[in-house]
Amino acid sequence: MKKTYQDAGGSTERLVAKPVASSVVLQVAGVPVDEGDFTLDETTGILTFKPAATPANSAVIRAGFRFDVPVRFDTDRIEIDLDAFKAGRIPSIPLIEIAP
Repeated sequence: MKKTYQDAGGSTERLVAKPVASSVVLQVAGVPVDEGDFTLDETTGILTFKPAATPANSAVIRAGFRFDVPVRFDTDRIEIDLDAFKAGRIPSIPLIEIAP
């Protein structure tokens, strides 16, 4: 699966490798697809239609879904200020996306 981000400057496509399976909703040519008509690999984002439900090659397939983005910390230390209002404060936590 993929997600397309668009604005006035153009568009960018992102391959989705970690979709949340319970959130996936499909349509083929504007008609909702029953969740029993396809399988989804949550670790790769590959969606496979069952043979009886395979759409035509020219059919427009649309999906709605949530997805996870694996990240890692980009630093070995995180600065924390515990003096402000006697509450912890972390100004920023630098993260880097882990590409699939």
